[in-house]
Amino acid sequence: MKSEILPLIDALKKTIRRLKDNRSSYQWGHLGSCNCGHLAQTVTHLSKGEIHELAVRSLGEDWSEKALDYCKGSGYPVEHILTEMMNLGLTKRDIVSLERLDDPAVLKQLPEGERHLKKNKREDVITYMEAWVKALNYEL
Repeated sequence: MKSEILPLIDALKKTIRRLKDNRSSYQWGHLGSCNCGHLAQTVTHLSKGEIHELAVRSLGEDWSEKALDYCKGSGYPVEHILTEMMNLGLTKRDIVSLERLDDPAVLKQLPEGERHLKKNKREDVITYMEAWVKALNYEL
């Protein structure tokens, strides 16, 4: 059912608001305050520090690797975070794409000349998430 994506849209919008608030830290190399880390904060209600702590105790350098290695029931500390994100309807590929800002369906929502986003730039993460919301709304 298409309405099942409404919680994901809501989570993305909340994350966008936090990223636009310059009081929230953004650091691509920090697992709790990077692209996926910010969405994980929204979804899990954990702090950036708590997310980072759980994530560094699991396999993988970044969220892309953690998502691809995800296996429900693995017992890794990061499993809870990934499970909650996937319960919103995210796939492993969505998480990888959010970390890299490279989903073609999302980028298609942007003007041709504005599709080359940098994965470690706060403004580009906001642009990507806004385009993602637009793509999800289009599905509705």
